[in-house]
Formats: sequence, C-alpha cells, structure tokens
Amino acid sequence: MGRRIAAQLKEGGIHTVLDLARMDLATVRQRWSVVLERTVRELQGQSCVDLQDAAPDKQEIACTRSFGRPVTALEDLSEAVSEFASRAAEKLRRQEGLTNQVLTFVRTSPFRPDPQYSRSIVVPLRRPTADSSLIADAALTGLRSIYKPDFLYAKAGVMLMELQPASVHQGELLLEEKTGEGRDKGRLMGALDGLNRRYGRGTVLLGSTVWREIAGAGR
Repeated sequence: MGRRIAAQLKEGGIHTVLDLARMDLATVRQRWSVVLERTVRELQGQSCVDLQDAAPDKQEIACTRSFGRPVTALEDLSEAVSEFASRAAEKLRRQEGLTNQVLTFVRTSPFRPDPQYSRSIVVPLRRPTADSSLIADAALTGLRSIYKPDFLYAKAGVMLMELQPASVHQGELLLEEKTGEGRDKGRLMGALDGLNRRYGRGTVLLGSTVWREIAGAGR
C-alpha cells in the first residue's frame, strides 16, 4: 500500500487491519481504487482472485552466474554450465513445461583491462524435453563450440527457450512410455527435484556438475 493512501486512511480514522476490514466498499471504491476495494473484500472473506491473477508460466527460463574469480579452463566452465542447466531444468519441471532449445553463453568482464570475448549459441533439441541430462548435454555441446582458451571468463549461463506445456508433448513419448524409458526418466527427475527441495539446492547434482564453488552472486 502506498504512503499516500496509508496517510489518507489514517486521516480517515483507519489505523488497524480491523478498521480496514470494516470499511464501506462503496466508499473505498469511490475515494480510493478498485485495488483497495479488493483488499477490503479479501479481509471480509470474499475471494477476489481469478485466473488472471495467477502468475503465468515463464516463456524463457535462465540460470546465470558471475564467477567469484576469473575462469579459464574448459573443465571448470563445463561443470558450471552443467549445474546451470540442471537448475534451469528443475525450474522448467516445476511449471510442468518442456523446452525445444538451449542457449549457452560465456563472457569476460567488461570492467577488466583483459582481452574481451562474449559469445552465445542456441542448440536445438531433437524433441521437447525437461530431462536434466539431455538439457545439460545440449548446453555443454554449445559451450564446447564457443569456448576459446586464454580468456578470463567472468560469467556464463544457460537459457531454456521455445517452452511449451508438457501436456501437449507427443512424438516419441508413446514409444518411451511403452518401453518404460519415459517413466523411469520421469521418476529420476522427480526424485532429484524432491531431494534438492528437502535438503537444499545443489544437494544432488548430475555427474558433470560437481564443480568447484566458483560461482558468486548472480541471477
């Protein structure tokens, strides 16, 4: 609630939540706004949440980090990118989505006097997926194609693009379900997500993501 509205409410003798809940709806709507009216209605026990109030699914999902120190080795970058891909995949499964493309980027720091390099690449997937291992493989394929030695990399990241709901996935899904592959992968990803939620992010990682804590603050 803005300071101006809060001050006006105090001038009108509204000092507590109970006072606000007892306000006349017509007066609230006329003097203030529909938003405050909805707040009063909610306090009075009327649900004002509709489908438009629900947060929409993200159209792109990214996981990026600035490193705590410059990184030069492809091995270190691979470990970091693999973890970023795994985290992005977990977010994707949380919204019950699939991705068709994986973008990987690396860059040096524009604030250092060192030689500069910045590059990104998009790797299309054979079919839509939310599988951490497939997404990580695509991200690492992209990384290997854009990596150049002898640069001091300061940041890297992975972005999942062309997202779609998992409910509309077709193609080879039926074959996977028939062979049990789809069910097994789904259970594996569900177990991975459950353990990380219970014991903390990064508790269980893909084999390629056991990297040396080089990531600092970031998105």
